[in-house]
Amino acid sequence: MKPEPITFEPIGVIRSPFQEVAGTPIQGVFAPEAEGTVEVFEQFADGLRDIEGFSHLYLLYSFDRTQHVSLTVVPFLDDREHGVFATRAPCRPNPIGLSVVRLLARDGCRLRVGELDILDGTPLLDLKPYVPNFDSRPDARAGWVAAVAGQQRPPVADDRFAGE
Repeated sequence: MKPEPITFEPIGVIRSPFQEVAGTPIQGVFAPEAEGTVEVFEQFADGLRDIEGFSHLYLLYSFDRTQHVSLTVVPFLDDREHGVFATRAPCRPNPIGLSVVRLLARDGCRLRVGELDILDGTPLLDLKPYVPNFDSRPDARAGWVAAVAGQQRPPVADDRFAGE
């Protein structure tokens, strides 16, 4: 039996200096200077209580500009094809993005964040605190990414996933 479709409603919007995919950092860790704002809609304001105590947040968002799905991709960090679930490419069956950002400040429903790698106007689905005791895994393996880690590649996206 096939499960019923799932519908999500945005809880906010992400504002960033990035207007198009090409030139956007491929991961926030490569862009410590990239700052933006997470605007949480007013009806969710109570959910932000105590968020200031965390240095980093997970943002879950919609890859709302993805125009296709591909189960195999050539990711930004490699020249070889990999399964989309072994990458962070946006052209996924469920276009859900995940980023870790640095929380710089809170002003009401606006969170100023750094280490941002998300396009301006992206719908925010959820946010969660990054908790080192839960989320850091020193013994984690990095799969194919470990093999290409020393290669010199630009830490920004090109247009390989746009318009397909």
